[in-house]
Amino acid sequence: MNAGASATTSTAAPRVAPSAVDSDGCPALHDLSCVVHVHSTYSDGTAGVEELIEHAARCGHDAVLLTDHDTLGAKRDGWEGWHGSVLLLVGTEVSPAGGHYLAFGLDREIAHEGLTEAEIPAAVEAAGGFGFAAHPFSEGSRMATRLRLKNVGSPHGWPDADRPGLAGIELWSVTTDAAEAWRHPLDAIGYLRDPEGHLDGPPAHHLACWDRLCGSRRVVAIGGLDAHQHGVSVGGRLLSPMPHGRYFDLLATYVQCRQPASGALEGDRAAVYDALREGRCYLGVDAIAPARGFRFWGEGPDEGVLIGEEREAVPLVLRASLPERARIALLKDGEPLYERTGNRLERAVDEPGVYRIEARRTFRGRERPWIISNPIYLR
Repeated sequence: MNAGASATTSTAAPRVAPSAVDSDGCPALHDLSCVVHVHSTYSDGTAGVEELIEHAARCGHDAVLLTDHDTLGAKRDGWEGWHGSVLLLVGTEVSPAGGHYLAFGLDREIAHEGLTEAEIPAAVEAAGGFGFAAHPFSEGSRMATRLRLKNVGSPHGWPDADRPGLAGIELWSVTTDAAEAWRHPLDAIGYLRDPEGHLDGPPAHHLACWDRLCGSRRVVAIGGLDAHQHGVSVGGRLLSPMPHGRYFDLLATYVQCRQPASGALEGDRAAVYDALREGRCYLGVDAIAPARGFRFWGEGPDEGVLIGEEREAVPLVLRASLPERARIALLKDGEPLYERTGNRLERAVDEPGVYRIEARRTFRGRERPWIISNPIYLR
């Protein structure tokens, strides 16, 4: 049972107009660093909820989005809420034989037996929730195929991502994407010894598919760990090549809330979920440099537009502000439009398009993706 703060009744954080800015002219939003797609002992993870919270706090995260397979047991047992500096929110990974779905905002599990891929998001929505296709571009383990290992590393993607109904996709599933890229056991050993050395962003194919999807509708991208902390118990102590204390340092999804966290579960949960639904979030590879404080917005003659928002195309100046210097690229419909090196970018645009930011920094001898924003959609 949760020994931390109990839930208190609160309303969702009020909306703040995009014109509200801080001293640097950036939108006055409030970032929460979230580790997303995490499993505990309520399903097939090896860490208890309390251990996950401790790891998140140690790594400087503000929230853990727990997604155990087909169970909301942690929520029923009272774990959802603030635990010191960490907010635990309990979702679930709806896990049929094929594609999996990260669902949030639910009070009960989704009975998915017999449901098609298209029907699962509809069932989640009917139950008051929303969700993201988990590891949607999974193609299965290359190593298992090469070594002819049966029933190992099977594909579990989401080929029906073109269908409306899902809030978005897990653009980068760190553990899944890494494991599926291994071609030889030595590749696996190299990654497990040094995951930081393999942080080269989501595969290019994922980005291209996401850009194509965004061309017709808003598709929110999140970054997930798919963290289980697999290992073996020796003398009552778990030995894992993928400990949470290390993997939580790799990648975060930063949500941008309109109000600072209040410490009340109901309002803070609503604010986080609103940001996720609206695409007011970005992926930050904190192993390269802390990404907290990134901003991407547009300024027009009449009103502004925030990251994730969809508007009719009007003349705007798109701006980005970064916490550190980087090579910043503004992409339009997946193609580079403008880039510069620094911690600021601005560019006037007046054409319809899907505009997003990619920032890259040199890390361990080569340039790598550091921040990937959700788009601003001008239709």
